[in-house]
Amino acid sequence: MFKKKLFGLFLAVSMSLTSLFALPSYAATDYWQNWTDGGGTVRATNGSGGNFSVTWQNCGNFVVGKGWGSGNASRVCNYNAGQFAPSGNGYLTFYGWTRNALIEYYIVDSWGTYRPTGTYKGSVSSDGGTYDIYTTQRVNAPSIDGTKTFTQYWSVRQSKRATGSNVAITFSNHVNAWKSKGMNLGSSWSYQALCVEGYQSSGSANVTVW
Repeated sequence: MFKKKLFGLFLAVSMSLTSLFALPSYAATDYWQNWTDGGGTVRATNGSGGNFSVTWQNCGNFVVGKGWGSGNASRVCNYNAGQFAPSGNGYLTFYGWTRNALIEYYIVDSWGTYRPTGTYKGSVSSDGGTYDIYTTQRVNAPSIDGTKTFTQYWSVRQSKRATGSNVAITFSNHVNAWKSKGMNLGSSWSYQALCVEGYQSSGSANVTVW
């Protein structure tokens, strides 16, 4: 009996120490994105856990979201958009960057009045929907490395995804589809996040990511 109690005590202490000194997991709250180029009003709130909200009015360009400070090709992004109500141009998108090469990528689940397009490359089925694949290029535009010329990769859902439910974006499905079209991401990963983006519009959103 004594040995069992001693072992139980040792196990409890070991588990406590493990919890205390464990490396942080990639929780959806370890990266907070809040960027705007000015113009209008953007009010963003970094909520508890994976929640964030944003309201914007007559804005310039902005990106607000939560995610992971270090990206990877096998990420599954779960989220619930309790509200996404843009009046004008706005995206609800899984978003990130790579370096070597410098690529900005989007997986767009919903949008406002404008559905993004570009040079059409094909389509991919994932997570209960079909996404059209596009590429675009930005010339002398803002990037994670200052003003640069770079390529954008897009997967844009053919129909807007309904809000208010727990859904997922399986990033590897898009990575593999892009690769099959010769659209290779860079070798060095920057952040990834589930974001609300707007441009010359107004609206509101409330999203939880995990």
